[in-house]
Formats: sequence, C-alpha cells, structure tokens
Amino acid sequence: MKYSRIADAYKKIEATTKRLEMTDYLVELLKQTPKDLIDKVVYLTQGKLYPDFIGIEIGIAEKLAIRAVAKATGHSEKEIEEDLTKTGDLGKTAQNFSKEKAQAQLFRELLTVQKVYGDLDKMAKSTGAGSVDQKINLLAGLLANATPNEAKFIVRAVTGQLRLGIADMTVLDALAIAYGGGKEARKDVERAYNISSDLGMVAKTVVERGIEGLRRFEVSLGDPIRPMLAERLGSPQEILEKLGGKCIAEFKYDGERIQAHKQGDQVTLFSRRLENITDQYPDAVDLFKNYVKAKDAIVEAECVAVDPDTGEMRPFQELMHRRRKYGIKKAMEEYPVSLFIFDALYIDGEDLTLKAYPVRHKQLEKIIKQNDHVKVAEYLITDNVDELERFFEKAVESGCEGLICKSIAEDAAYQAGARGWLWIKYKRDYKSEMTDTVDLVVVGAFHGRGKRAGTYGALLLATYDPDEDSFKTVTKCGTGFTDEELNKLPEMMKKHRIPHRHARVKSTLKADVWFEPAVVVETMGAEITLSPIHTCAVNVIRKGAGLAIRFPRFTGNYRLDKSAEDATTVNEIAQMYRNQLKTLAE
Repeated sequence: MKYSRIADAYKKIEATTKRLEMTDYLVELLKQTPKDLIDKVVYLTQGKLYPDFIGIEIGIAEKLAIRAVAKATGHSEKEIEEDLTKTGDLGKTAQNFSKEKAQAQLFRELLTVQKVYGDLDKMAKSTGAGSVDQKINLLAGLLANATPNEAKFIVRAVTGQLRLGIADMTVLDALAIAYGGGKEARKDVERAYNISSDLGMVAKTVVERGIEGLRRFEVSLGDPIRPMLAERLGSPQEILEKLGGKCIAEFKYDGERIQAHKQGDQVTLFSRRLENITDQYPDAVDLFKNYVKAKDAIVEAECVAVDPDTGEMRPFQELMHRRRKYGIKKAMEEYPVSLFIFDALYIDGEDLTLKAYPVRHKQLEKIIKQNDHVKVAEYLITDNVDELERFFEKAVESGCEGLICKSIAEDAAYQAGARGWLWIKYKRDYKSEMTDTVDLVVVGAFHGRGKRAGTYGALLLATYDPDEDSFKTVTKCGTGFTDEELNKLPEMMKKHRIPHRHARVKSTLKADVWFEPAVVVETMGAEITLSPIHTCAVNVIRKGAGLAIRFPRFTGNYRLDKSAEDATTVNEIAQMYRNQLKTLAE
C-alpha cells in the first residue's frame, strides 16, 4: 500500500471542519487498506505505533527532526529553523523544503506503508550508543524519498504532533461503517475496544473475522480495560432517586486511579489514560502483589499520597511528584502511597465486568488482605438521605473529595469506557455560585494585548459531549495564570496548534489560534449562566441559549491524567446549572 494514500487522506481530514466528512474520509481510507495492514494504518492515524499501554513511542525531539529535514533536503539547519519560526509547524516546514527538493529530484523510491511504519518502528526502538545518528539517518532516508505532503505527515508523526485530532470514537464509527455493515455495529466494535484498549487489534479482528469475531472478545490480563466513568449530581436526595432509592456510597479519594493486573507474581499498573506506570510505583506493585490474594486479578484502586509522619492523606498534586523516570527511590520516601481498592474486574479466570456491582464488590472483599496501606475503599450501603449526607461529611473531613455513589441494581455491570448513571459523583452541594472545579479542554486562544502581547490573553475552553463526540465551548479564561505560565503557553500548546477550528469543536466564537482538543485544565468559576454565544448545552435549558461559566479562573492544575474525552461533560454543566436554580429558589 502506498503511503501517499494515507497522506492524501490526512490532508483531506486536516482541511475539513465537518465531523461527518472527517468520518467519511476515514472510512474511505480504511476500505482501501489491505487486511494485513489495517492495524498499522489505525495506529498511524492515532499518531502512534502501538497501543498506549505498550509504552513504545516514536518520540523524536524537534532538534533531531530539524537535523533530519536539513540532511534530506540539502538545506542548513539554520534555514530550517528560520522557516519553522514562520510556520510554527515543523511538518509544514518539511513540506516547504521538500517542494524545492522534489523539483530537482529525478528518481526516488516510492514509499509504502510497510516501509514508513517499519522505519518509524526502528526509530522508536533504537537505544544506546549511536541511536541518535540512527534515528536521524532513518528519518532523513524517509524524507529524501517523500513527496511534500508525505514529508509533512511523517515529520508530524515522529514529533508527536499529527494534529488531526481524530478521536478513538471516530475510528470506531469508521470501522463499524467500513466493515460492520453500518453504525448499528458500533456497539460491538466499541465493546471490544473498551475491554482491550487496542484499536489496532479491534480493526484487525473485524476485518478478518467480522462482527462475530468481535463478539468473542474477552478480558485479557495485560490489556487494560477502559475505565468506567461517573456522572455528577449535587444532592443526596437526587442521587438516591436516580439510583432507585438505595446505593452503595464510597469515599472519592484524591489520588491517581490505577488499574492493576496481577498475574502470579507479575504486576502491571495502568493509569486512567491506560499508560503503563508500573515503574513509577514500585511500592504500589509490592502492595498489590502481597495483599491481593487471588493468583490472577484485575482490580481498580485509588493510589493516594500519604504523609509519612502523620499518616494523613495528601492532595493529588503532591502525588504527581511520583510521575517521573528518575529519582523514584527518593520520591517513594518523600511521597509514600496507600491503596484504596474499589472494584474487581477479573478474578482467577472469571470476567466480572458483566456482573452487577454488588457481586463484584463482594468478590473484591474476599481477595483483599487489608492493612494500614491497603484497604477496600470505605463504603456505606444506604437508602437514607441524612445518612448519605453524614457519610459525605465524613469523607470530606477525612481528606477526600466527596463520594462516588453506585447502583446496586441487578443490571449494574461495569460500563467500560462509558459515563453513565450507574456511578454518580457527589463532591459538594452547589450554591448559587460555583464551589467546585471543572475540567475543561483547551480548543482555542486569543492573542494578548499590553503586557500580554506576544502570548495568549485568554484560552477558549470547552466541555465534552459524549453523545456527539464533540467539544462545546463554555468560557474564555485568562485569569489565574502566572506571568511565567503565560509566557510558556504558546510553546506548550505549539504541538496541538492547527490552522482552523477542529471538526469536533463546536464554536460560534472565532479564536485567533485553534488547537486540536488535547489539553485539559482545571478551572473554577463564579457561576453558570445562560449564554447566547457558547455552545455548551445549547437548547437544553432554553431554546437558542447555551451555558457559560462566568469569571473563570485557572487553578494552576493541568490535568495530565485526563484525556480530552475525560473532561467535564455538557450534561454535568447543565445539571450544575439546574442545581443553582434550585438553591436560589430555596
């Protein structure tokens, strides 16, 4: 398969502002792809070579890529860098210089998907002495034979800045249409992905064995399951009504959500974003190994930083000091952890994801040997509003964020990768003003003026709409940033910058700069109001009006543990607004 087919499809996808067109182009590309290459094409379209949990990244620094572009095109590194300052996109710069090269070039090797993927794989796996030169030579070799359009996307791929913003859900839609007979097959495609987290394997299976092959997918040790997510409500009464009058409420710990896969003495840890973080938590590995009694198990836990002197829980931000490659031993001493285990998804050969939560919880309690550092998350089963409120207050006093209230109904299965009303967050009662933070996605920016000239004056922030797989604007935020943070923003966001509004972003505002939806920031506001310009929950509360957050302020916390699709949803914002109205009426 010619790599130009992929590059041509990417060019069309990049140019469109319509989500349906994006899907159509992707369907066309997948249909043109030979069966034996479908997984590789899917990975490349995600901007990777393997699923995230494998932990192999192409990862070439911009400076090395500049050297490779210079070597391939015969220009100096200084010329490449000068053009880069104009384009802000090394892929575009590579395209510009490749046009000059193409006019003078008589012969070149035709690039295939196999060749490009193979060389990128060699780059990713090259380590040790001489690896830098090998990576530069491999990349320069590809670029020397690439068309200008191919060069753009090859350079973007190796630097981790593909900028297509194609979500996993878009790929699932395209696979269902291309090989499942239509969107009605989406449910089976998504279920296979949710329990395997491997989009390439899902694609290969549906192409080779059809929808029936996907229906035989099973939970597998070592392949992380996409985490179940929770909705949000603002009062115990609403929560109990939504959950049928009775629920199991658990402390919502302020830690890092971890999915642990135990296979005998081998333990692998995955983050909420399905990254392999085993090396960062060797103490947690030992705790899972020694205190989970099952031979084989997949369990979920909150990993919480603990003060070594007082035993009190520390906030999430302090735990992020553990997310490092070096100095792990010192970090373990300064920020020791405890585990609060809250779900069992697999035990000794039995898939529990289709079982009701009470069944899973009962199984969990049987296999956990509890001590000071390993506990089943504190919980309460109740049908009483006052009792639930008192338990909430106890959670907050203990250093937790609040509660997660879970359905105990017979159909309360584990909804992998989904946000539903089987789990409901209760963080605090919403007053007329916002008293809780929200996690919003950066989709655009506006140029600064005065002392902010040369950087961004404000960011355009959006909520996520899981029903449409889109991002809907809810506020412009320019407060809460230090001068240092503001100066760093353009450089930090550079790799996500795109020339027009992303096809998955719904906005009536015209930003000066647009970004693919990728970066999540924690934000606090004064209140939520009706808005004639923002698209969050448009027509939900009042026809022709959306919802906006007034007087937003960045808290200083970049939610690196969250993907864009994990951000606060449109429905959550709408519910927070309704709760404001109720409180004011009282």
